[in-house]
Amino acid sequence: MDLLLHIKWRPGIGDPGFMGWFTVFAYALAAFFAWRAGKKSGPDKRGKIWIWVAIVMAALCINKQLDLQSLFTDLGREVAKEGDWYGERRGVQKWFVIGVIAGAAVFGAWFFWRFRDFIQGHKLLAFGLLFTLTFIVVRAISFHHVDAFFKTKVAGMKMNWILELGGIAMITVAALRELAALPNRR
Repeated sequence: MDLLLHIKWRPGIGDPGFMGWFTVFAYALAAFFAWRAGKKSGPDKRGKIWIWVAIVMAALCINKQLDLQSLFTDLGREVAKEGDWYGERRGVQKWFVIGVIAGAAVFGAWFFWRFRDFIQGHKLLAFGLLFTLTFIVVRAISFHHVDAFFKTKVAGMKMNWILELGGIAMITVAALRELAALPNRR
């Protein structure tokens, strides 16, 4: 129980600034349009994939403000201290990162193979999902030089915002394309 007392994370608004809320809105919009595409597509594989995209976007929307990866980081830190292996955490982090990347690669390969017919007609969605999820994993891993890159600015906007909103935009545009094309198929 002492473990939980040492956790710094607290439920609350994780990014209360304009761009934080704008990104939350962008995730919510992507989730809404993906959900609409799923409902309009019907109960087949196509519709189910869009519903899953909506669920992922909604989860990322919630995470954007709750900052749940910080909770997991705090939990990991405290578990390492409690287990008396905090000094060796770099090795554990390395293997954790390798495991996450390997797991993501295996899942991604399976997903792309399993749903290759769908992906063939939805390349923008596939690229948007791959781009967004890769960005999130890289940001969560939080290497110093990567964090420094994310903070650089282009035309007054942080690279972090450009990349995250760019991936969300691809998913939203893909969902809007799907919605526009569906009446023509039925």
